[in-house]
Amino acid sequence: DYARHSAIKLVGDRHRLNKRQRLAVSRAACSLASRDARTAKCLAVETIRDQPLIIDGFNLVITVETALAGGLLLRCRDGCIRDLASVHGNYKQVQETYRALTWIGLALEKLGCQSVRWLFDAPVSNSGRLAGTLRNLAESRQWNWRVELSADPDQTILASPWVAVTSDSAILDRVNRWTNLGAYLLANYIPEAWVLDFSNDHDDHGNQRL
Repeated sequence: DYARHSAIKLVGDRHRLNKRQRLAVSRAACSLASRDARTAKCLAVETIRDQPLIIDGFNLVITVETALAGGLLLRCRDGCIRDLASVHGNYKQVQETYRALTWIGLALEKLGCQSVRWLFDAPVSNSGRLAGTLRNLAESRQWNWRVELSADPDQTILASPWVAVTSDSAILDRVNRWTNLGAYLLANYIPEAWVLDFSNDHDDHGNQRL
């Protein structure tokens, strides 16, 4: 129950962590109560057939892009896969973008997801271009997707009764139902991805992590 930023500063200063390492700790860590609460609301990916999904677009796409590009990912204490990227109002499609969108789509098709609503942050640069790319892909594949730009995707997801697809901890703590699609995609489509595993309470030598 310590304030998050204060705890990260205390731990970071104690272990002389650099900025990137502190970010990794911040994204990987959560309390036991938060982990248990998130787990209780998480639907197994295999059970979402015919369930309508609402997807935190940049959150999922950037994670899969990072995996395909060989970038560093974290398997966090709550089981979510998170990257160390920050959009901060800017996004640019990369070489892996189209492949990431296609693989996500193929996975959703295989899982039997009949209705999918994608949300992208409208204020982020190039969000409209990415949304257009996604609409064209969905049309060519005949996927039943709605792709929208939203001024506040987080609030839209929280207000929706649909199953959320995100690894954003602020959403996971408040949403009613979610599914861990990112972890499923890496396990089944990109097993070679570079992932540091912080999901276990013990390290490789059996020592308890504090």
